This record gives sequence, structure tokens and C-alpha cells, in this order.
Amino acid sequence: MPNRTFVLATSWLVIVVLAISACAPPLTPVPAQPPAAEQPAPAPAAQPVTITWAFWGSPEEAASHKLVADAFMALHPEIKIETWNQPWSEYFTKIQALWASGDSKTIPDVAFLWPTPKYAAEGVLENLDPYIQKSGYNLNDYWPGLLESAMYQGSVYGLPRDIEVNVLYYNKDLFDAAGVEYPNPNWTWDDLLAAAEKLTVKDASGNVTRYALAAEGGKYAKWVNQNGGAILDDYRNPSKCMLAEPASIQAIQFFADMMAKGYAMRDADLAQAGGDAAVFQSGQAAMILQNTSRVSAFNAAGMNYDVSVVPIPKGGKRWNPAGGAAWVMSSGSDNKEAAWTFLQWLQSADGGQKIYTQRGEIFPALQSVANSPVFKTDQPPANKQAIIDEAAASGVGAFGYFPEWDELDSSIIGPALQRIWAGEAQAADILPQVCEQVNQFLKDHGYPK
Repeated sequence: MPNRTFVLATSWLVIVVLAISACAPPLTPVPAQPPAAEQPAPAPAAQPVTITWAFWGSPEEAASHKLVADAFMALHPEIKIETWNQPWSEYFTKIQALWASGDSKTIPDVAFLWPTPKYAAEGVLENLDPYIQKSGYNLNDYWPGLLESAMYQGSVYGLPRDIEVNVLYYNKDLFDAAGVEYPNPNWTWDDLLAAAEKLTVKDASGNVTRYALAAEGGKYAKWVNQNGGAILDDYRNPSKCMLAEPASIQAIQFFADMMAKGYAMRDADLAQAGGDAAVFQSGQAAMILQNTSRVSAFNAAGMNYDVSVVPIPKGGKRWNPAGGAAWVMSSGSDNKEAAWTFLQWLQSADGGQKIYTQRGEIFPALQSVANSPVFKTDQPPANKQAIIDEAAASGVGAFGYFPEWDELDSSIIGPALQRIWAGEAQAADILPQVCEQVNQFLKDHGYPK
């Protein structure tokens, strides 16, 4: 017989369970979970646009360009700069070959170039006017006349990096030894000749052992324009040669006479001696006429020198050639917006202009940079105002702003002037014939247009 106590306990347990079940809510089936949605992969970082930057120069100059490129890329990580550097002697041949290939993958997007009008006429350069207008880039900060050297048919095709400001460098030690007062802004050509006579040193045989002046023959336009002369009647659309005019003849003969008297080195002798920087540093010349590219070398050599404005003739005017190699954009570039971003940064007061000026490699194309502490440092030369004064007197008149100028200069004008510098001909005897040839050249090439 079953245990009564066990039966009663079991029955009670069943009743409790049933009661709990009756009070519990009905179970809701758990819906099946959908598979986890795949999360989209993060978008790959945008690849920077790569542009090629072409320039000529020595390894030292290339190092400066690399600093500029690195500074730009730090501000613009969306643009990568690849450089293409060639020596001067090969640069123009090679870059023309790239343009001729028509391959946009090898064409430089941005390049250093001279003379801009020649290449603009060939169609390989981009007209920068639309970019300048769209961005509001300020052209008014450039020195007078400077942009003319990078224009063609009224449009801007390049932005000059610097301006060739020719000043008179002088060796203070040699002036002191000769008892000659330092040049000042009031010096005329007569003052220059008087100082040159004292500074020139000859041996017992009459051979010059120290010249007063070393100046390249190519500086002749300085004298011509100071004296109110000219090379051409119009430097954009010429109709005739002006070298046979009295003011031009007088200025060229003045320069030639300094060579004939032994006051200035003849052009060919200067080239053989290693150029004006070499003869100035060695003490072979007390003065040179040159742009600011020599400053860093003279400072590194610890020379005791300074600069002055170039003497002008009585009744003449201060004048400086407005020209400089320019940054340009290739018309075949695939990355023109990026190229323009780089171009305008190169030519900005806080960008490339500042870096190149700080390194002493240029006299800046922008007046604001030249008149700032970036240029006005404590480093020699002390008389930096002379450089600024010459730059302020800049204008057209040293070369032609038309495509055939190089051909005209190298085939007719240059060879004739070399004869004058060598003492083989007088300016008055040869320049009228030169102008006849120049006029025929212009006519043959359709000038004036």
C-alpha cells in the first residue's frame, strides 16, 4: 500500500505547479534574428594630384627648390610635387622635346622659362588670364614693367620669379687703398670715369693688373636707356632699329671706351677669367655691374663690399631692365587647377617669394617682399636701398617682347656689339649698318604687325 504521506505531497506539488502555470503569461516565440548587415568599407583616402615642376640649376639651386616644394606640400597635402631638374645647357632642348611629344604624362605642369613670349607664340603655354581673374591674384605688386616680359599679345603667360636689378658692386678695401670715395647716388658717368682712372692698376709694361670695372657686354642696354637711347622703337611690335640714334651711339661708345682705356675688362677677357664674380672676389676688378645673384657668394667669401645705384649721365635718367625668368603652366597639362594653386603660391609673399628671398637667391618680383624684413636683413650688402631704387626705375628696353627677338639678337645685334667691345669697330661706324640689317629682319618677319 502506497505511503499516504508521499501521495498527499505529490498531489500538492502538482496543484502548485498547475497554479503557477495558470498565472504565467503565454510564451511569445522569439523571432529569428536577421544576419548582420555588412558594414561598408571605409572610403580610401583621396590620392593627391601629382604635378611635375621643371627648372634648371645647380645641385645647390635644386636643394632650394626642394625646400620650396616641401613647404608647399605641407600646406597642400592634396597636391604632390615631382621635380624635373636639368642643367642650363640641356634644359631648353629637353623641355621642348617633351612639349613636342604631346604626351601629357611627361609634359611638365609648371616650368621655369625664359623668354616667355617665344614659347607662348608656339602654343605650349597656358594663358593665365582666366586663372588670375577667377582667383583675384594681385598683379599690382610686381615691379614696373616686369610682367611685360612674361606677356604675349596682351595676356599673361608667366609670373616672373625675380627681377634683374643691376647695381654697382664695389670693393671697399680697394677703394680705401686708392683713396677713392665710395660711390653715392649723385655719381655721374664723369664721376665713374674719374674713380676708374684711380682704381685701375697697370704694371711697368702697361698691362692692366687690376681693372676698375668688370661688366658683361650684355649690360649695354643699361647705358643706352640711361642716356635716353633705345634698341628698338617698340619692344612688342617694332618697326625700326634705334641703335644708330645719337644717344644710343654715345652710350655704347662710352662703354667701349672704358674697355679701350683699360678701365673695364673687355667682354671676351671677362668670360675667359671666369666671369665678374671671379674677378671681383680675386681683386682683379674693384667694381662690377651685376644683379643680386652674386650677393650670397660674396657674403660667403666674407668680402668687404657694398652696392650703389649705377651712375647716370648728366641729364640722363635712372633705368633698370624689367625682366626675369618666369614660372609658367604647360597648355598640355592634365592638372591645371593644381598647377595654378602651386603657381600662385610660388608667387606669394608668404610662399615661394619669401623662401627664395630668405635664402638670398633672388631679388623678389613682388615689391611688398622687397620692402619687408624678409629682404631688409642685417646681412650685406648694407645699402639695400640702392637695389630697391634701381628696381623702382625698371622698364622695358633691354630686349624685345616678341618671338623672334632671340634670333634677331643672336644673328645681328649681338655679333656687331662684340666687334665694338673687342675694339675692332667704332659705334658710329658700325651701328648704322646694324640698323639697316635689323630693319630688314623686321620687315622680313612681318613687323610691325
